[in-house]
Amino acid sequence: MAIAITLHVLAAVIWVGGMFFAWMILRPVAVSLLDPPQRLTLWRHVFQRFFPWVWAAVIVLLATGLWMLFAVFGGMAGARWHIHLMLLTGLAMTALFLHVWFAPYRRLTQAVTGEDWPRGGRALGQIRRLIGINLILGLATVAIAAGGRFL
Repeated sequence: MAIAITLHVLAAVIWVGGMFFAWMILRPVAVSLLDPPQRLTLWRHVFQRFFPWVWAAVIVLLATGLWMLFAVFGGMAGARWHIHLMLLTGLAMTALFLHVWFAPYRRLTQAVTGEDWPRGGRALGQIRRLIGINLILGLATVAIAAGGRFL
């Protein structure tokens, strides 16, 4: 149980912390310092390095979360409301990430490769909005995880 919780928390910290850094720190600096070609190229490379970590986090979160749900709580019936809510928000976050990966991130990559900066800007704007939503969901999930059992 201790290993599962530790891996679960570390995966959440990597994913949510990475989104927080990208949204709150890197994005405003990149907008203020870089022209669109450099900014889009930067984001393509940032995502290229960050998204494998997100894939790993998703796999670890689902594996450890489901293991704890069934091995520790005895399934959905034995889990309190905050566990159900964490599963729901985690699945929503995963769905949003999969959409980002398979749609706007692909378009961003193609646009940067083809130096189609307007198309790349539209794709990056979509990614920014979806990551913003995922960041809110992620922060809410962390709050639920930290305080849910005390309510």
